[in-house]
Amino acid sequence: MSDKPSTPPQETDRLFATERNPEDFRFDASVARVFPDMIRRSVPGYTTIIPMIEVITEQYAQSGSHCYDLGCSLGASTLAMRHGIGETDCSLTGVDNSAAMIERCQHYIALDDSPLPVQLRCEDILATPLENASVTTLNFTLQFVPLAERAGLLSRIATATRPGGVLILSEKIRFDSPRDQDVQTHLHHEFKRANGYSDLEISQKRSAIEQVLIPESLDEHRQRLLAAGFGQVVVWYQCFNFVSMLAIKTAA
Repeated sequence: MSDKPSTPPQETDRLFATERNPEDFRFDASVARVFPDMIRRSVPGYTTIIPMIEVITEQYAQSGSHCYDLGCSLGASTLAMRHGIGETDCSLTGVDNSAAMIERCQHYIALDDSPLPVQLRCEDILATPLENASVTTLNFTLQFVPLAERAGLLSRIATATRPGGVLILSEKIRFDSPRDQDVQTHLHHEFKRANGYSDLEISQKRSAIEQVLIPESLDEHRQRLLAAGFGQVVVWYQCFNFVSMLAIKTAA
């Protein structure tokens, strides 16, 4: 028998399929069990973004540096970064404040065939020490950070990033134009329906998450990244109201 751990069981996301009392969304054990199915069926372009994180990491990881996946959940971005890091003297750290997510992430890391060590830390990303970074990922994580804390976090990341290093920032965004927002929201809901979610599930999930996921406009993200100390911000992917940006630390 193999000594490797077995893959954690994955379930279909049915968390909001029946009437329930509205409550804030939490990344607890019930969400961790269905998370791969939930995010695939809820986030347009997620299955494109993850492999491209590997490509971006391959381009920007620097010898002798640290790489971070902040808000790593089950480790999809962490594993993409792991396979993109070509330098053997790089370190890779995944951080999440959900013990249930970290526990399952450990299984996926152990099953992966890359020899690069990965450190997993169960802690608040606002308290995670950052230094000598070449690639940092916030993959649909910043949107769950309190608004007042976002600028400080990005400034810490920028300060810790080497010249030529990058931050990969993926976010759900809002639009200043109500008409544009309505179009994008409608298309996002149709994406969910096409992936098998019912109107009840869409409505209840939206009610649960809207108090903890606070989206901002693309311009707000760009201006804050520049103010934090990144020299260039590039939108490399967008599908409906979901985008991924590359913030590059240019030489002083």
